[in-house]
Amino acid sequence: MNTTDRRSFLKDLGMLSAAAGLSSLIPFDALALPKKEFFSISLAQWSLHKSLFGGKLTNLEFPIKAKKDFGIDIVEYVSPFFNKKETDPAYLKELKSITQNEGIQNHLIMIDGEGELGNLDEKARSKAIENHHKWVDAAKVLGCKTIRVNAAGNGSEQDVKTAVVDGLGRLTEYGKQNKINIIVENHGGYSSDGKWLSDVMKQVNSPYCGTLPDFGNFRVSADRVYDMYQGVTDLVPFAKGISAKTFNFNEKGDEKDIDYDRMFKIIKDAKWSGIVGIEYEGEGLSEDEGIKKTKELLLRIQKQYK
Repeated sequence: MNTTDRRSFLKDLGMLSAAAGLSSLIPFDALALPKKEFFSISLAQWSLHKSLFGGKLTNLEFPIKAKKDFGIDIVEYVSPFFNKKETDPAYLKELKSITQNEGIQNHLIMIDGEGELGNLDEKARSKAIENHHKWVDAAKVLGCKTIRVNAAGNGSEQDVKTAVVDGLGRLTEYGKQNKINIIVENHGGYSSDGKWLSDVMKQVNSPYCGTLPDFGNFRVSADRVYDMYQGVTDLVPFAKGISAKTFNFNEKGDEKDIDYDRMFKIIKDAKWSGIVGIEYEGEGLSEDEGIKKTKELLLRIQKQYK
């Protein structure tokens, strides 16, 4: 080693030693990585379904409203509001451009009306799978990581489960090819039975298949309601999102009929973290006020787990 190299080496060594000595004086917490947030808040488009169906708001305007009116920069779409433009490249490009320019994250698309993935007729089931492919493609273009589907079918509990495992499993394979998650919401019928849907998840057994537990959708039939807290307990191990449903609030700002503290303790105890979507469906407040009340409630829950 020549003189110049030796001096450079000693200088570097001195700097490293000084840094090591300095780091011993810095509290460990100051060097630790930022703590991961329990959950982020998104806005489910269904919260504004009256405005959308009434022509007061468009699909393209929705993400801007979410950010500017509610301070929410993660959004969840619902398929009917695309007005059959989900395969229109120019339309998808425009929507993606809007969200990119505004710094908004496209989280998921909720898909309805594309056929039963649990149809007992194999031909009809295959058609339903095919109908969902375009939504996987649209999600990929928009930068969404996920589409929400329904586990529906008519028949006995076991027969529909067998059909759903097949239909959902085949669709999940297409999702996997495109790196898009396929998730199921408890959305009426057998899917609102937490044990039934968790059994479906276990049988499909794919990291690209999961659930979207919805606090307010546990009615299995006209005369049977599955316990909501047990339902969330059943489904949260597979959850790739949470749907925070609200209907009515008391004077303290709590949901009258859903114990949010209890719900989020279940979710936290399951060591889940991710995106929680606001889905206001009440009649007592305007859509905007219901969304704001739900956000306030979620922020309070967030604060408890800081």
